[in-house]
Amino acid sequence: MCVCPGPRRIGIPVRSSSLPLFSDAMPAPTQLFFPLIRNCELSRIYGTACYCHHKHLCCSPPYIPQSRLRYTPHPAYATFYRPKDSWWQYTQGRRYASTPQKFYLTPPQVNSILKANEYSFKVPEFDGKNVSSVLGFDSNQLPANAPIEDRRSAATCLQTRGMLLGVFDGHAGCACSQAVSERLFYYIAVSLLPHETLLEIENAVESGRALLPILQWHKHPNDYFSKEASKLYFNSLRTYWQELIDLNTGESTDIDVKEALINAFKRLDNDISLEAQVGDPNSFLNYLVLRVAFSGATACVAHVDGVDLHVANTGDSRAMLGVQEEDGSWSAVTLSNDHNAQNEREVERLKLEHPKNEAKSVVKQDRLLGLLMPFRAFGDVKFKWSIDLQKRVIESGPDQLNDNEYTKFIPPNYYTPPYLTAEPEVTYHRLRPQDKFLVLATDGLWETMHRQDVVRIVGEHLTGMHHQQPIAVGGYKVTLGQMHGLLTERRAKMSSVFEDQNAATHLIRHAVGNNEFGAVDHERLSKMLSLPEELARMYRDDITIIVVQFNSHVVGACQNQE
Repeated sequence: MCVCPGPRRIGIPVRSSSLPLFSDAMPAPTQLFFPLIRNCELSRIYGTACYCHHKHLCCSPPYIPQSRLRYTPHPAYATFYRPKDSWWQYTQGRRYASTPQKFYLTPPQVNSILKANEYSFKVPEFDGKNVSSVLGFDSNQLPANAPIEDRRSAATCLQTRGMLLGVFDGHAGCACSQAVSERLFYYIAVSLLPHETLLEIENAVESGRALLPILQWHKHPNDYFSKEASKLYFNSLRTYWQELIDLNTGESTDIDVKEALINAFKRLDNDISLEAQVGDPNSFLNYLVLRVAFSGATACVAHVDGVDLHVANTGDSRAMLGVQEEDGSWSAVTLSNDHNAQNEREVERLKLEHPKNEAKSVVKQDRLLGLLMPFRAFGDVKFKWSIDLQKRVIESGPDQLNDNEYTKFIPPNYYTPPYLTAEPEVTYHRLRPQDKFLVLATDGLWETMHRQDVVRIVGEHLTGMHHQQPIAVGGYKVTLGQMHGLLTERRAKMSSVFEDQNAATHLIRHAVGNNEFGAVDHERLSKMLSLPEELARMYRDDITIIVVQFNSHVVGACQNQE
């Protein structure tokens, strides 16, 4: 008999009214996620971890390569199994069908899936002119997990200059990425406010007057928000700006954007941890804050103000700048560093923060303590709290948390926490007229496409031009008929740039449907989009993309004025 508690299904939050305290567009926290425990219902699980105390074949989820898992459960609680040698054998084992069946989505069906979450925003013009260095942005998401664990956010700062854009990649559920996507921009905006404005906001709260709106959000209808934790989140934010008021006497008017970004990231992560420790008399809110703290999320955020571009990155999402050279070709400039085992400086940082006798265990099998791929993240208190604190919070928490094997599990070689930080690495870039766009994307994109291909595809889409290079077949033996097909695809590709109005959608189409020759293969795209949810995660991760287009004329004018 299987002793596995089964998968933890997480409900999808619903959108509801927003907080009136800042603006009509201010989102409130997400409605969270009571798990529906169904013993061994693996056909619906979106992860692979089945926390079994006995390694037997009573629960056999599809095998997912560990390179695609953000968090690998400890072997004592998880076993992975490879699928059969072929799709047909796998479906036999799952009792789907006795014969292989081909099913392809039509082009309209493919477009419907790809465009379901796309969103575009154009910066408004004043007196017929665009005075912002940002023309606008396109964003989109394609889920692999069910529900999707990625989130995205975009907002214009109303009390300061600039625009904020960010992508957030969750793991161990979507609770933390949801909370960070709602809250982080407020912490950044407050960090950038001058002392006088902070005082004005605090006085308004004290007297019960309406507050100044500080953010204008640019949201897709599917970007879920709810109001259950709005008061809790607001109180934490207010405590933060009260401390900023106390620390700043108002003498200095210059605000360091880099310092503001770092402080905002660290303070939000600290508040997430503190809220979970304090708990809440409301059982729903108590469970919410614990779910947020015990799950995790990486973040890659850009702040654009005139020609000043700051990128704050925590984790392994990336920011890539698209630069158009004088000959019209495209080159990629990386504005963030991955915080994982492939970054030698990051590995060295971790080892220096812990005793020498932990040098071999702090990073093991290219993971933090052998478990977590990103070395920086929000939440993930399993890698930050002491063992005593974890036990105390879990024992006093709701039964749903206490029954969860993951929360009770202590990472191996856990001696000197914290092992994880949310502090971002901030990169500054001064925009030039040749800097045409910025791509922010979660690692689901970068796992499938090279950065140079990403920039070229977006650049060609935005300009409507294709620089035809000789067809490279990469060592494949190509017949005359196949070469004719490649030339036909190239001709179709020249007009396909107009098929997607949204640059992020166009990029996802290539990321999922590209064949070995770099062209979108409809049959491959159809197959990838028709995979059932329990298989989709085997082939790719959630993909979230924001493409920010810059105004070269405004950027050039700003440079000339200076």
